[in-house]
Amino acid sequence: MREGRLLAAIARRYGYGSSSCIHTAAETSGSAKEAVAAAFQKPPLPPKIRLTWGRVLTGTLLGAVIAGGAYVGTRDEATISAWTFEAAKYINPLFRLLDPENAHKVAIWASSHCLCPRETRPDPPVLEVSVWGRTFSNPVGLAAGFDKNAEAVEGLLGIGFGFMEVGSVTPVPQEGNPKPRVFRLPEQGAIINRYGFNSEGIVAVAKRLGAQHGKRRMAETVNSAITTNAEQRVLGGKAGPGILGVNLGKNKTSEDAAADYVQGVHTLSQYADYLVINVSSPNTPGLRKLQGRKQLKDLIKKVLAARDEMQWGEEGPPPLLVKIAPDLSKQDLADIAAVALSLRLDGLIIANTTVSRPDSVIGLVHVDEMGGLSGKPLFTLSTEVLREMYQLTWGKIPLVGCGGISSGEEAYVKIRAGATLVQLYTTFAYEGPALIPRIKAELAACLERDGFKSAQEAIGADHR
Repeated sequence: MREGRLLAAIARRYGYGSSSCIHTAAETSGSAKEAVAAAFQKPPLPPKIRLTWGRVLTGTLLGAVIAGGAYVGTRDEATISAWTFEAAKYINPLFRLLDPENAHKVAIWASSHCLCPRETRPDPPVLEVSVWGRTFSNPVGLAAGFDKNAEAVEGLLGIGFGFMEVGSVTPVPQEGNPKPRVFRLPEQGAIINRYGFNSEGIVAVAKRLGAQHGKRRMAETVNSAITTNAEQRVLGGKAGPGILGVNLGKNKTSEDAAADYVQGVHTLSQYADYLVINVSSPNTPGLRKLQGRKQLKDLIKKVLAARDEMQWGEEGPPPLLVKIAPDLSKQDLADIAAVALSLRLDGLIIANTTVSRPDSVIGLVHVDEMGGLSGKPLFTLSTEVLREMYQLTWGKIPLVGCGGISSGEEAYVKIRAGATLVQLYTTFAYEGPALIPRIKAELAACLERDGFKSAQEAIGADHR
């Protein structure tokens, strides 16, 4: 018992255990030595946590999600939009690791699932353009060929394009030309393709556009219920915030081209803000022959008749445009201009891909592949054709400048040369969504630098 009291005193002195614990240990062990060991034993340590790379990665991702959520929660929509477009710059190069056609498919899939950035910032007022009774919030559009089957209209318009074209759409589904049929020339920011109007056909496209049109109508009904007429100012068209064009093609084996285009008009024109007759693809045998004066005149007459015989509301039928090639002679251009003026065509798209090979691409890998060349090497040729067509039509027919645009400055050059609107394709395929806000900002800066109050004022400025 004396030993127990002694141990209790020692324990109190050094703060280990309690006197009752010491007495209990001494009584149960019968040994002072064991009592001391029991009294001075420290509490057990918690079990060691084994860190693995999986746990570290999971923790890091969880932290990033929490931090990202906190960031988003404290920022306005414009800031978030800017951040997502900036992030896209680092994601887009990954697409170049894929085969060009597979990269194209992945891009369409991502856009169709709205996995691309969404522009919530309003366009600068200086970019607004009005043509065909429609108001474009900006004149920068996506050319036909990217979303051939209208799979990603909402996602692509959401990126910030002022308008876009789907197609070319053929009446009957067709596979197009054998693969491989798309080739990159990255040194020149160019692409050669020979897709050959691969299309799911007008029925599949009509179903998708019909669903999109229904969503637009429903949104308009809701908006009209909560706003007064004075507050309403509808920008965009039948597909949503941007204007939608439908580009029509013919089947490879069809013997009656006009019938193919007429069928496209009857099925798809109700969903289109404008229609395009594509007679300029180099990848469908005999198609470019339709650009001849007589052939083109007969074709346009039949297509116009098919459009005008349909029932239209107050807004009237969609405008009809023709897309031409950049490889035409001066006489060919004069003939097309004469037909366009005589038939009061609503517009021309200048231009499609070229079968020529400028000096800048000679010697590059894939340059000898058959097909149409697009991208930066096409800029000068397509702009020269645009400039000449503006003069031939006396500026009376709206022109859409397409081919080789990779900056706002080049879009501005097209507009000054006579383009009311401009279209992108190849540079967008290379640079992705981040290209769109950059081009619009650069274009706005060019207009303001030269004293134009709007893009509308700058159309054809080089000819005045």
